[in-house]
Amino acid sequence: MISDFVKRLDLPAAATGLLFGLACSLILGSSLTAASAAPAQPWRITQEAWSEADERGYSEFVAAMGAADCWNVDNCLESAANPYRHRHGNMRFRADCADFPYLLRAYYAWMNGLPFAYQNGILPQSGWTRDIRYTRSGNRVVSRKSVPATQNGINAASILVDLRSAISTGSYRHHATANDQTYFTDMYSPEIGRDAIRPGTIVYDVNGHVVLVWRVEDDGRVLTLSAHPDNSVSRSFYGRNFLRTHPRQGTGFKDWRPIRLVGAQRQADGTLVGGHIEATPNEAIQNFSLMQYVGTETTDTSKRALDQWRQATFVRDGQPLDYYHYVRAAMARGNLTMEPVHEIRSSMRSLCNDVRARKQAVDAAIGNGIDKVAAPGRLPQNIYGTFGYWEFYSTPSRDARLKTALKEQRDHIESLIEMHRQGASTVTYEGTDLIGDLIHAYDEESAKCVTTYARSNGVPVQLTLNDVVDRVYDLSFDPYQCIEKRWGATDPAEAASCQDGPAKDQWYRAQRFLRNQIDRTYDVDMGYTPAQLEAGPHDLFSGRGIAEGPDVDVRAYLLSVQGRQQASIDGPAVR
Repeated sequence: MISDFVKRLDLPAAATGLLFGLACSLILGSSLTAASAAPAQPWRITQEAWSEADERGYSEFVAAMGAADCWNVDNCLESAANPYRHRHGNMRFRADCADFPYLLRAYYAWMNGLPFAYQNGILPQSGWTRDIRYTRSGNRVVSRKSVPATQNGINAASILVDLRSAISTGSYRHHATANDQTYFTDMYSPEIGRDAIRPGTIVYDVNGHVVLVWRVEDDGRVLTLSAHPDNSVSRSFYGRNFLRTHPRQGTGFKDWRPIRLVGAQRQADGTLVGGHIEATPNEAIQNFSLMQYVGTETTDTSKRALDQWRQATFVRDGQPLDYYHYVRAAMARGNLTMEPVHEIRSSMRSLCNDVRARKQAVDAAIGNGIDKVAAPGRLPQNIYGTFGYWEFYSTPSRDARLKTALKEQRDHIESLIEMHRQGASTVTYEGTDLIGDLIHAYDEESAKCVTTYARSNGVPVQLTLNDVVDRVYDLSFDPYQCIEKRWGATDPAEAASCQDGPAKDQWYRAQRFLRNQIDRTYDVDMGYTPAQLEAGPHDLFSGRGIAEGPDVDVRAYLLSVQGRQQASIDGPAVR
């Protein structure tokens, strides 16, 4: 975010405000100018607090955004999925991942006369940091702002602009026990269950990404929705790409903290005027829980227990589970049972959404001519968290999440096959050839998911999902490179139309080590030249990538199992 860049400058408040204003003008441009010339209803507050009906309505609103066939923040809010779209005038909307939950929450509050408040200032919990988004000990709130309750209402655009400058992923990086009543956090840690985790719940990834839950399937799969710096919207699912970390960093599930407008005077038309915002403390929130950090087998939430978060155990129906399996079991309706063929189809469809969203990001870079710009002499200080062209148009984080999802798919299917072989009650399959059915389902879903890109000479190339998997470690995240490299073209015929030249070719070769890395090391220096990248050392925390990426190819794994079956004469087949 540009706001992150401005915050890191550590300028006086007046200068910071000026830069924030300039940044928002550059980003929002004519969007809010157009809005000021069109009628949009003012934000009048008519309710003192969000009722349970309001929370259900907000969940339904987010669920509709997730289900809509929209792939851009503005398009989603202009789509038929938004019942309020005729009431915001000509306003246009932008958000990245951090802003998106605040944008939707504020928008819904505006349209329903609800109070809204937000933290607009944070500092590291301790010490100094180079980047407020990645503090080791988390952050603390030092200032807050609320929508004023006035007789005639206010211009909602002013709040939405301020949110874009005030909010970054660092705004989510608070200790899970934070409970200050003056400078309170906007969210709290909920228990893991369908009553608390529902559309509108937020998931914060320590690696600098934020998503919204938009659906929870009956089988416990949590579907997510997120925005990106290029204003695109993508859909995926919750899994191991969301790391568990120490609760001081606040990672994991978050729900909006209940707030109330206190001391306001109700006017004859129902509008509330004056008053101030008060927040509900953790101990008074029914669904507040530190379970996601301490596990299910203890009620101890002392500092000592929280510091031992790695040793937390999760048990469901007497069966110990790893955390991610526990989340899925706890979110499922009834007892969790998994059908492997359904599982591989579901994961393929989610991966297809990831690739579709990636195409939008690549197309934005190409459409804006970033591939024609000369590459800088060094990488950004950290490729996963930066600003400028790189943040808006590069895809290292997006690509790493894609590879992580592929790795999770492969491991999950392998685990299901083994569980089925052992007769686990949580796995069900009624066919006679599990491996063959899994390969067939994979191929069928792959063929349905076709990505088409135009080479530099205009010739179209079609890639199935399996084609993308085959070249996943060749997909370039670098926005300064040609579209052929962005889509991992290694065949000479396909790559021949790329006009990058020797310097960018060297960058592409050197970056192969970073492409091999699926873990996002956001807190290491990475500002290297191509020669330095190639020289190594190559290990996870070197900032220069790793020598070889993990096996993420589930189809190749299935074929190997099938081959062993066919070659075996006396051994039992996997059924």
